[in-house]
Amino acid sequence: MEARTLDLEPVRHTALAAAREAGALLLDRLGRARVVKMKGAIDLVTEADLASEKIILETISRAFPDHAILAEEKGARAGKSPYTWIVDPLDGTTNYSHGLPLFAISIALALETDILFGLVYNPASGELFTAEKGKGAFLNGRSIRVSNQGEISGSLLVTGFPYNLATMMDELMGRFNRCLAASQGVRRLGSAALDLCFVACGRFEGFWEQNLHPWDTAAGIRIVEEAGGRVTTFGLESFAPDKKEILATNGRIHELLSSVITAGDVS
Repeated sequence: MEARTLDLEPVRHTALAAAREAGALLLDRLGRARVVKMKGAIDLVTEADLASEKIILETISRAFPDHAILAEEKGARAGKSPYTWIVDPLDGTTNYSHGLPLFAISIALALETDILFGLVYNPASGELFTAEKGKGAFLNGRSIRVSNQGEISGSLLVTGFPYNLATMMDELMGRFNRCLAASQGVRRLGSAALDLCFVACGRFEGFWEQNLHPWDTAAGIRIVEEAGGRVTTFGLESFAPDKKEILATNGRIHELLSSVITAGDVS
């Protein structure tokens, strides 16, 4: 099978080179990013999103011209290879447009729905999260693991709200209120890729969100799982990047948090 023969070292090198170059561009434009279009009432695209994506896609295409690409702004490009790169050139665009240094570049390589490699890079903090299937997760080259917390009451959680939040406010706030009451606290950072990585390195015990896209989660789920965490849907079904809801935890509180999140759901 081709997946077993693919050397992931060039993949890692290519992803890192793309992330570093795109990250330098994002830092250079931080605080003066121009909004070029609105995809929704609160869903924006800046010129930095487009410029970052151009760098990343060109870097990948030079190294792996036969691979398919799925990117947030340019969409899908077919390839002759069964491999697909999944790219978010700027996760946390709203933060970025306000000069808030909580944003990231997310790059993953998948064979169908199987994520082989993931990278999440925050150029503002210099934190680089990476993971290769079966080989652990790392932050700036040092191995990371999820936390050992086994009680929700002692857990710090993180979530995000979808761009169409106005159409489901009661549902969203119901989940948020239940989790807030059950836990040590709930944060909202504005970058799903970073939320997942912060679960992976033990800063949070759990993360949930809905209506995300593959480029938001592909790299992060590989990093969480390689750090010993668990990723499913809210209802504990197997997760894939095309699923519209995600629950990621340290594993120890997973079923408990699922119960809290889904307690108000109507079957």
